[in-house]
Amino acid sequence: MVSLSSFRENEKMKVLHIDAEKHWRGGQQQAVYLYEGMLKSDYKCGFVCCPGSQLQQYFEKKRLPYHCLMFRGESDIISAFNLARLCRRYSYNILQLHSSHSLSWGLWAKFFYPSLKLVATRRVDFPIGKNPLSAFKYKNRAVNKIVAVSDNIRKVLISCGVPSEKVVVIYSGIDLHKFDTVQVPKDFRQTWNIPEKSIIVGTVAAFAGHKDYPNFLKSASLAVKENPNLFFMAVGGGDLLSEMKNIAQELGLQGHIAFTGFQKEVGHFLKAFDIFVLASYLEGLGTSVLEAMSIGLPVVGTKAGGITEMIISGENGLLVPPQNPSELSKAILYLAQNPLLREEYGKKALESVQNFDKERMIAKYLELYKSL
Repeated sequence: MVSLSSFRENEKMKVLHIDAEKHWRGGQQQAVYLYEGMLKSDYKCGFVCCPGSQLQQYFEKKRLPYHCLMFRGESDIISAFNLARLCRRYSYNILQLHSSHSLSWGLWAKFFYPSLKLVATRRVDFPIGKNPLSAFKYKNRAVNKIVAVSDNIRKVLISCGVPSEKVVVIYSGIDLHKFDTVQVPKDFRQTWNIPEKSIIVGTVAAFAGHKDYPNFLKSASLAVKENPNLFFMAVGGGDLLSEMKNIAQELGLQGHIAFTGFQKEVGHFLKAFDIFVLASYLEGLGTSVLEAMSIGLPVVGTKAGGITEMIISGENGLLVPPQNPSELSKAILYLAQNPLLREEYGKKALESVQNFDKERMIAKYLELYKSL
């Protein structure tokens, strides 16, 4: 039974989610999980996205309420004024800022509407001190709380001068049952030219610098020389895709790798994999690892950022040093040669991923909002 005090608290709290990005990556999925969870529980909330963004397309498809405002950059005061006016009109009193650009937007809006409470989410473990604008944003007293999606990010923020009392750790969450009904197409191997008996080693990651695809490709090249029965898959899109295809060709990986490009639905890829790899040298948390764990995949990850908070090496997967193709290839080969160990790690992964349920994440955010 909901208490009267809780009801009144929920009535007073009106959260407006802001995401200024045009693309769809892990951060956008997390923002949507939180927004949908609040709507489902009858909390008063809204969402602002940009025209033509993939978020707008998602909301249209799902017939979810949203506001659309143009955001032209960090110094777009007109958009900030429009955002503040929107908040006044609908009585929003908390802004949940899901990206760095969104934080800029929110800070400007608070200039025009000072009573707003600002909650920023930090999803990457890059230091903020070297960029004066980032330092200004994240150290600004106008920001009430900063959510770090891993403890490693919390440590990075504090080391950059953000007061520790301002930083809260809320792990990213996933839908543990998202892929329950997903089936691998019967012609999957034929579609991607994968030999019938090959062991599939896959990754799901944007082609961005910190994901370290050169590490992934070099380790693949080393592993294939030892075990030609391996086949690698890279699921994702991004600016570095063409360059990485060229590197793969130079490494002689033809016939042993497939680049799928961006895929909105990744479930059937994950279910086709035998081993999941994340080769990043920097990583906030890495929800693709969690999704791989949720279907019982053994994971090989690097000791980078929040990956070490998901994978316990030798228990539910293996960890190797970042930017070390030799060690990464050895770990891949070890799992490829030990199917029973892959099964054991997969079972343990299924158990440990329960701690990253999206419902827990939503509950933690609601606690934070109520504290404001």
